[in-house]
Amino acid sequence: MYATERHQAILDRARDAGRVEVTALADVLDVTPETIRRDLTALERRGVLRRVHGGAIPVERLGHEPAVGERQSARAAEKDRIAKAALAELPDGGSVLLDAGTTTVRLAELLPPDRDLVVVTHGLQVAQAVSAIAGTTLHLVGGQVRGRTLAAVGGWAERALAEVFADVCFLGTNGLTPQRGLTTPDLHEATVKRALIRAARRTVVLADHTKLGRDDFAHVADLEGIDTVITDSGADPAIVAELESAGVRVVLA
Repeated sequence: MYATERHQAILDRARDAGRVEVTALADVLDVTPETIRRDLTALERRGVLRRVHGGAIPVERLGHEPAVGERQSARAAEKDRIAKAALAELPDGGSVLLDAGTTTVRLAELLPPDRDLVVVTHGLQVAQAVSAIAGTTLHLVGGQVRGRTLAAVGGWAERALAEVFADVCFLGTNGLTPQRGLTTPDLHEATVKRALIRAARRTVVLADHTKLGRDDFAHVADLEGIDTVITDSGADPAIVAELESAGVRVVLA
């Protein structure tokens, strides 16, 4: 295979999967890891890939925010496992903040009806799921609703969150790296996520493995702002080790 053909194959895989790994590409394309690293460097210079730890992601995914329908079906099995693992982080009774997101919706659907839980959310889909759980008190935060995420954002949402303090916050993210912490494509969403973190005693981040090692446009918080990350078994062991070295507890679902 010529270099140009290999470059196109790498780019196609990155666009399909959202990320490519050096070792996996070397096996599939039957070349050395050093050759793949040179290929990734060449593609990064062309502006079509961005190098991340252990591999690369397509540049068009940076700052790009898929719509809710597109995200719901992506990595569904991993998100289901993460949501089930998150149940262990719930208080026996108390207050919970649920961020908007496809994984937090799954957690909302699994909330046990036999616990006395107060749930606060700014996500419309999350609120709809929680409303079906008997025995749970739901508070829906208002604001301007973003069509891409069905989340309320803006000053109204931020002021409402400033008036509460919960036992635990379950937070979604688009990107998570040891260097940059949590990131997301939209500045307004980032501001509300920071308000969620401030409004809880501890913060649990729910993120499938494709979110780890990725930076996005808007900074949310450094690692010091979170306590636990629940991800799936596909997470890069090197990134997991870096997160744990920084004091973050990591749970593999």
